[in-house]
Amino acid sequence: MYKYIATRVLLAIPTLFIVSVVIFVIMRILPGDPLVSFMGIELDQLQYVTPEERQALLADLGMDKPWIEQYAVWMGGVLRGDMGESFLRGDSISKVIAKRGLLSAEIGIIGVLIAWIIGLPAGIIAAVRPNSLLDGFTSTITVFFLAVPGFWMALLIVVAGILMFGYKAPITNIPFYENPWGNFQMVIGPAFVIGVGAAAFIARITRSAMFEVLREDYIRTARAKGLSSRLVLVRHAFPNALLSVITVSGLLLAFSVGGSITVEIAFVVPGLGKTLAQAIIARDLMMVQNLTLVYAAVFIVINLFIDLTYGRIDPRIRLTD
Repeated sequence: MYKYIATRVLLAIPTLFIVSVVIFVIMRILPGDPLVSFMGIELDQLQYVTPEERQALLADLGMDKPWIEQYAVWMGGVLRGDMGESFLRGDSISKVIAKRGLLSAEIGIIGVLIAWIIGLPAGIIAAVRPNSLLDGFTSTITVFFLAVPGFWMALLIVVAGILMFGYKAPITNIPFYENPWGNFQMVIGPAFVIGVGAAAFIARITRSAMFEVLREDYIRTARAKGLSSRLVLVRHAFPNALLSVITVSGLLLAFSVGGSITVEIAFVVPGLGKTLAQAIIARDLMMVQNLTLVYAAVFIVINLFIDLTYGRIDPRIRLTD
């Protein structure tokens, strides 16, 4: 297994390199003058900036060097654990990611847990009773929540909470260790929206996987031996159907951590998604580059974790190379 992990880590290096090069080039070929975004200068005020002042401003930002040198400086800092400072905020990017990343991770993990709590029972019940009224109801509900945009649902919950209960979630970053209840109030809204949408997807995957497993020969053999339906489901059917669910859950967790931009904006949650959106609008090169690299690393780590989980759940899978 250790050899397999080492191989995957080595394969991740060129992936991260390609991601870093692509985002580095994209951020520098975007149209517009970077000083307009970086320094808060209006477009019509650029004519009053002398070439010497412009060169000095670019030098302060480290953008007066050739692209290759800028890339080398950036990656050298990343390898040393120094991601630089935000052009927009002036804060250490490493500290921003560490602080706000925990909040986004909480939202993603709680969202996936909610998806499992809702989606797994719904999918199993629908698979056990196919073409029934309950199966049709479950399919209708899942299609509805798959079709509803997360941003619209988030706005609806925010408006309903304010108008009906006078509720307003905290808008400042509250760590769990400082105020667990305040932290819970902050993350539960976005996590619920993400979880409900993911639950619909997990329910459909669970139904499909369980439906296929229940038609296998070993399930019929278990029933022929006199095992109860509950025992057949718990010991034989569900563990084999769980592989597909784990794959989907891992991808959903990765997308929840890195793709909850609209939901975080709707709930005014200061997570990485909202930070990335603000950085893109302000053209904060260093913040966008580093967040994109972190998201890529998160995807790779979660995929590796999923593969390792396969080996634990399914004895037929051996992680040897």
